[in-house]
Amino acid sequence: MDALFVNPDSSAKAYQDLAKTFAAIEPPTWSLLLAESCRSKGYGVGILDCDAERLSLEKSVKRIEEAKPRLIVMVLYGQNPNSGTTSMIGAIQLARAIKEAGIFAPVCFVGSHTSALPREVLAYDCVDLVLLNEGVYALHNLLASNLKDDITSIKGIGYKEANGISKPLLVLNPPERVVPQSHMDADLPGYAWDLLPYEERPLDLYRAHFWHAGFDHHKRTPFAAIYTSLGCQFACNFCMINIVNRVDNNELIDASHSRGMRFWSPEWVAREMRKLADMGVETLRISDEMFFLNRKYYLPILENCIVEDYGFNMWTYSRIDTVRPAALETFKRAGVNWLALGVEAGNQLVRQEVSKGTFKEVNIREVCKTIADADINIISNYIFGFPEDNHETMQQTLDLALELNTEMANMYPCQALPGSPLYHTVKEKGWDLPSSYEAFAFLSYESEPMRTNYLTAGEVLKFRDDAWQTYFTNPAYLDLVQNRFGTGQRENVEEMAKISLKRKLLGN
Repeated sequence: MDALFVNPDSSAKAYQDLAKTFAAIEPPTWSLLLAESCRSKGYGVGILDCDAERLSLEKSVKRIEEAKPRLIVMVLYGQNPNSGTTSMIGAIQLARAIKEAGIFAPVCFVGSHTSALPREVLAYDCVDLVLLNEGVYALHNLLASNLKDDITSIKGIGYKEANGISKPLLVLNPPERVVPQSHMDADLPGYAWDLLPYEERPLDLYRAHFWHAGFDHHKRTPFAAIYTSLGCQFACNFCMINIVNRVDNNELIDASHSRGMRFWSPEWVAREMRKLADMGVETLRISDEMFFLNRKYYLPILENCIVEDYGFNMWTYSRIDTVRPAALETFKRAGVNWLALGVEAGNQLVRQEVSKGTFKEVNIREVCKTIADADINIISNYIFGFPEDNHETMQQTLDLALELNTEMANMYPCQALPGSPLYHTVKEKGWDLPSSYEAFAFLSYESEPMRTNYLTAGEVLKFRDDAWQTYFTNPAYLDLVQNRFGTGQRENVEEMAKISLKRKLLGN
């Protein structure tokens, strides 16, 4: 085996008790893409998903040892913006165990956190190599090498150089390009679905988000998630998604410097959807940051879904200001039953500050009503603790959430995520950054959100936790769930709301 792509398990610390039943278990998207890309070049590959299999540290090491790979690749991405950082929890722990077990294959890290802070990641004794962006071409060239003396000439990687005096030098080679639009289908030719673990049928170890399955636990598996495009053309201060596109090693680079989107062809997407439908997948997430943006790309995909009648229950993303009412009927006919909207904040000035003025003035209430009238459920995303937030503006966000009363609401404490413009702003201001990878996790015990110009991190976290409890125990919301999905589903939501997160910052 040339490369083993490893998805470490960080779920227990990142999600606390929610990891047991309620948190989703997503397929390791970038492990699948990288494995298939390398396999298409003739390399032998495998995937070890410690998260899906819930492998202990000892079993994970044993499986890696048995695979005998030339290169061990820790693939640290995820569908939440903070996942690349929180995945470091399990990745560093596993990498150390690999070294302690005497496994000599080099350990390589790739992902959003690695792209944001390559030197910091490379400095760990248990990390031998890092890939400086998405890593596709760097990985191809690594596998074509002997992984030793010829790595000095491979673009897009970082490595350690022994100097015989002190600690090894940390070397970052010149950047490698990301896959261009013209080569998307050829150099990222699909997903290596056949390499994923399962118990009785493909993808049965993966489970959809609780709400995506209509709050019905029995409908959560098998589950899959795919991209039809990569990246985002916007540059919101709190987002680090585009950091994996970086082609500049300057330490001041953030995600806003490499924004842009690349698309696979509709034929490529149709081929992957057909594979999933044939494997029995019914619940499908389209993970694109902005699926509902470019009609040229999303319309052929949706029309194919209508013609092929895959039977998918899908959800996609949109900004509030890019929803086109005329397209909603097509979305619904194609099987898009959920639309995720980045409402972010109830106060327009707060929202415009973090979205660099690109957020058009829109009537959020009208947009939500238009989507509801199309019989599409809404997941509203809210963030508490932007730099200009105070108790009054955060209350405005909560009040808006209660008024909109959408079928689902995600509520996040604001984090200055590595790779985001906000991360550099916080460093310039001299504000405290989280003291551990666990502290970057929204739902962890150690969670340490960003302070604001007016509030402490503790005040932000308490408001967020109280707001979540207020929303999900609100009688109007529970009535909506019951009327929309059923009595049993309402009871499932009520059970979820009984799980209390413990927070170190709040003394519990």
